[in-house]
Amino acid sequence: MTQNLRNREPQNPRTPAAQDPGPRVGPLTPADLAAVVRLDARLTGSYKAKYWKARFAEFVASGHGRGGVGLAAREGDRLCGYLLGNVRAFEFGSSPCGWIFAVGVDPDHAHHGIGSALVAEAVLRFRRAGVPTVRTMVRRTDVSMLTFFRSNGFVGGSFTQLEFGLAPAEAPADAPQDTKGTTARRTAASRR
Repeated sequence: MTQNLRNREPQNPRTPAAQDPGPRVGPLTPADLAAVVRLDARLTGSYKAKYWKARFAEFVASGHGRGGVGLAAREGDRLCGYLLGNVRAFEFGSSPCGWIFAVGVDPDHAHHGIGSALVAEAVLRFRRAGVPTVRTMVRRTDVSMLTFFRSNGFVGGSFTQLEFGLAPAEAPADAPQDTKGTTARRTAASRR
């Protein structure tokens, strides 16, 4: 299913807007991998080709499997947004639900409803998969993402994530040392 993102009054067919339906939401394809890697790097400042290759193998190349959602927003042939999620039973006694674990929109296309259209399509697909809830996790300091998900109807859920910070492990006493202290430098570098 492909969804048109521009909901406007019909235009005169001779105007350029009538020929340009705007970004459309549909399935991600294996050919979108490089564009998603580039867009994610632009959004996060970190190039993660290996990570995205694994995600595409899991959600896109495999045909999404049961309850997998891989969506793309395109303007013409250009990818301007993506969303990945799946249906799973979270470990802590949660019944099966939809999880959105990645959503990104090209900053040049931000604030035009693309992210909301991706979420709406994901919710529709999760509903078809028979789950009653859609979840995601967002850093509490990421105000823009919190605002985005809240504006799309997400609220605090029934679980609270807790964590316990661990100090980096020290190099074992019997670790081989070279005369230049390479092990000590590696241990110190891992703390950064």
